[in-house]
Amino acid sequence: MRSAGIVLAMVVGSLLLLGCGERRPVPCRTCSTVVVSAISEPSTLVPPLIFETVGRDIGDQIYERLAYLTPGASPIDLAAYRPGLAERWERLDSLTWRFHLRPRARWQDGQPVTASDVVFSFDAFSDSTLGSGAQSYLAGRVRATAEDSLTVRIAFADRSPEQLYDATYHVRVLPKHVWDSIPRPRWAADTNLAHLVGSGPYRIQSWDRGRSLTLAADTTWSAGDQPSIRRAIWRFAPDPDAGLNLILSHEADLMETVGSKDRVDRVAHDSSFKLISYPAGVYGFLAFRIADGAGRPHPMLGDRELRRALVQAVDRPTLARALFGGETKVPPGPMSRLLWIWDDGIRQLSFDPSAAKLAIARIRAKGPVRKIDILVPATSATRRQLAVAIQEAWRKAGIEATVTTVEFPVFQERLSKGRFDSYIGAYLDEPSPRGLRDQWTRAGWPALNYGRYGNPAFDSLVELASGEENSGKAKGFWREAMDTLNSDAPAMFLYTLTNVAAVSDRLRGIEVDPYSWASGLPRWKMR
Repeated sequence: MRSAGIVLAMVVGSLLLLGCGERRPVPCRTCSTVVVSAISEPSTLVPPLIFETVGRDIGDQIYERLAYLTPGASPIDLAAYRPGLAERWERLDSLTWRFHLRPRARWQDGQPVTASDVVFSFDAFSDSTLGSGAQSYLAGRVRATAEDSLTVRIAFADRSPEQLYDATYHVRVLPKHVWDSIPRPRWAADTNLAHLVGSGPYRIQSWDRGRSLTLAADTTWSAGDQPSIRRAIWRFAPDPDAGLNLILSHEADLMETVGSKDRVDRVAHDSSFKLISYPAGVYGFLAFRIADGAGRPHPMLGDRELRRALVQAVDRPTLARALFGGETKVPPGPMSRLLWIWDDGIRQLSFDPSAAKLAIARIRAKGPVRKIDILVPATSATRRQLAVAIQEAWRKAGIEATVTTVEFPVFQERLSKGRFDSYIGAYLDEPSPRGLRDQWTRAGWPALNYGRYGNPAFDSLVELASGEENSGKAKGFWREAMDTLNSDAPAMFLYTLTNVAAVSDRLRGIEVDPYSWASGLPRWKMR
């Protein structure tokens, strides 16, 4: 005989199922709730301190920017921005912009949003005490002042076609009345949920650390229609397998990145989920050490002809597809497919093993050639696979290579000190290509240009491209710069990835912004 408790549970379960059906108008709380399977948990949701992707995804539901750049658009295209906390803006002169805030904008505690909040936020993101990732773009370069309670003036120290981008992309606006009284050195340790007050479409309802975080649609949201999704729950999984199990057991509706092909196939076999492919903002490469810190050339890799031969010896498209899947592409330069300067017409060295062998034979005829080492971090099995495949391709062309695997802190130390012949790395793009300065120009030697590549012609083209206000002309300069870079072969660019998201079939209107994949949550619908 069944107990009354079991019968009651069955009845409640049946009512919930009926409520989620299309034919029954019975209300159901789970019908407006989305569960996200997330790998790892953010350490904080205080905007200047957020560095993890999952923290950005959640924080972008709570906090607003002044304006938003259309995904995939050029940051120098002034028509590519849509209103955010600012309903409109205008350029006053070559260094100054004025932003007009939404008059009805409110913090989630009911206080009005004012220009003082914006000024406070720019100061916080520029503060070395907090160490925001945007600090280098803002400190000493951008200054915000309040003209009145709803008008902000933002002044720049230098002319740049990316001023609107710098004024809007980096800074999420914080409530001054909440954070001004808290010393900034204490912000990182602050765990009071009552302090996580934004002006965005969702507010924090609860945070069960180590397990989940729940957002609820905020009724004070004034920028548009109330979200159809009333609650969003992030379930934190300790690793990708645990995250995938939340999807396959139907305990979650979405997963940002499913992972390898076999994992994608497992989701594909479940008809209640659909798979959405979108480009990732990552590109992978093998970089050569061309010179040391004093500019003295590497005894072998300082030779441009050898570097070109080593690139031509590797069948990069086949290698990329074999390791990462059929949708993986070889980038035409140091960029992911998200970067607006991507151009299939950029000239690059193609796979030509015969030409590589002939060039290496000529080099050998001039004198002895020693082995080349490929440095990889122990944290990435895929990078080691890439290194082994490249090692074999070089062997066939006539160059012996070794593969050295070290722990990640050692990997970073060896890069910074120039203790390597070549290494396999990866960089993450943002919408602006200006990160290429730190990665590949002479100015980047103290930063991320560990291989010490330096070509005045390339550097000059980067400066021209970075200062050009016309998108078409700027893209032409970037293309010419990439042609120059590829001809010198300071690196071989190996892959740019395609991510695959798992999405429950009951969700509609999912459009993925790769820079903040859950940013469309307020516009999603549920059947």
